[in-house]
Amino acid sequence: MELKIENMTCGGCARSVTKAIQSVDPNAKIEANPDKRLVTVQSAAGEDVILQVLAKAGYPAMTS
Repeated sequence: MELKIENMTCGGCARSVTKAIQSVDPNAKIEANPDKRLVTVQSAAGEDVILQVLAKAGYPAMTS
């Protein structure tokens, strides 16, 4: 899935987003692009779970 995260603006943000996703799926494959504010995720966790954990981490996301 591809997610748009408006307030992911730097590498530190990207690391926080990655850490949040890995908290619900340690084996998730994550590619973050802070310049485009996009994250591509391959995960066994459901989309709803990932969106929820990102919102809790302060990085609300939308599917793009």
